[in-house]
Amino acid sequence: MTEGGPPGENPFEGLPFLGDLARMLQSQGPLSWDAGRQFALQVATGGAAESNPDPLERIRLQELSRVAELRVADATGLVMSSTGSAVTVVPVTRGEWARRTLDAYRPYLEHLASSLSAGVDDTEEELSSDPTSQLLGGIFTMIGPMILGMQSGAMVGHLAARSLGQYDLPLPRPPSNQLMVVSSNIEAFGREWSLPPDDLRLWICLSELTTHAVVSLPHVRSRLVTLVVEYVSNFRVQPGALDASLGSVDPTDPAALQQALSDPAALLGAIQSPEQRTMLPRLEALVDVIVGYVDHIMDTVGGTLLGSYAMLTEALHRRRVEAGSADRFVEHLFGLSLGRAQYERGTAFVDGVVERAGPEALRRLWRSEHELPTPAEVDAPGLWLARIDLDL
Repeated sequence: MTEGGPPGENPFEGLPFLGDLARMLQSQGPLSWDAGRQFALQVATGGAAESNPDPLERIRLQELSRVAELRVADATGLVMSSTGSAVTVVPVTRGEWARRTLDAYRPYLEHLASSLSAGVDDTEEELSSDPTSQLLGGIFTMIGPMILGMQSGAMVGHLAARSLGQYDLPLPRPPSNQLMVVSSNIEAFGREWSLPPDDLRLWICLSELTTHAVVSLPHVRSRLVTLVVEYVSNFRVQPGALDASLGSVDPTDPAALQQALSDPAALLGAIQSPEQRTMLPRLEALVDVIVGYVDHIMDTVGGTLLGSYAMLTEALHRRRVEAGSADRFVEHLFGLSLGRAQYERGTAFVDGVVERAGPEALRRLWRSEHELPTPAEVDAPGLWLARIDLDL
């Protein structure tokens, strides 16, 4: 703290990294985007320089994406782009993926930061007159921006180090006719599983384009964005969580303090609120149907287009259900559960519709917001068909 300044004004004074970060956060409101970008790049690249994707890789992906776009459009009946321009798949580095994704997720992260920061502010009143608690008081005033700035960048950086495309999480992004894939991750995954390179690229193009065709529909995009924003805006911070987490930490030990700040779930005590539990079934229903539908289109198109489709699908399905704790943490923050049960639920709904009314009935899924199934209808596709048939 500066000599003569009020106690707790800047508890990170004298700790070079955290001191700089604290000053930066104080000037940027509830979430530090500078900190987020720095952490995203660091985690995505491991601090190493990256080479730009090979131009030949870009050309090959463009060729494959044109084939995939035609097949997906034919199978879904959906228009890929509202502008009439072709949608292309482009290779990017991990760092570029992280930068664009952090910008794309900004609306969700800002609502999340505001929700958690509000809870942090409420805990200030619980501080005692103990000198250590006075010191922690300064931390309390900035912990929300620090945690969310660091953690937002770290989690996006982690996603960049693992993601193959931009829709590993089916979250809408700003409108664009370019879909990103991380070429280095695709190459590494292909080598690990001994997969045919061009077949793997085409599989990913099909998956990305199908997801894009669905989540880019204005009414689907609007519903999904509204639900995710509602979810992240209603986190609650457990009273006393910060005091309990930081009370035993030596504020003069940078390593101990940084370690304590590295786990926002434990540190903030962020808990699912009653409001979140009430609305979560609607979000889960929409996401489960989207992933189930994408899998169905992949089976329809990929099975006839790729000789190695079964092998590719097995490898990629295992990859997504074996996600690590960091992936699950991101899903938890956004209310997106994407484990085996969710994919099976979505698949069961789609299969139930096809069995009862044929594959053409699936095109009615995305006709308007009214046709989007309710949570009860996802578990009983016959109810969904009966409801929409009444409107014919």
